[in-house]
Amino acid sequence: MSEPDDKRPRNLKGDAFPVEGFAVTVDGKIKSQYPVLADAMKVGLELKKKFPVIQVTIYDAAAKTRTPVEVPEAK
Repeated sequence: MSEPDDKRPRNLKGDAFPVEGFAVTVDGKIKSQYPVLADAMKVGLELKKKFPVIQVTIYDAAAKTRTPVEVPEAK
């Protein structure tokens, strides 16, 4: 059973920067795009927790900036 297309994130070329929304990048390659920052951060954080060695960033297409995703330190 497949999910409807509107529920799945759009997959992009690894070197094509989006013009809107937020993209999750892994080791400099764009992996998926989301319309809302919270969704992109959630996916980025899950990836970083699962694979702590990889570099995960969120690309903001409107501001053309990248924000690194870091796992919060346990107290």
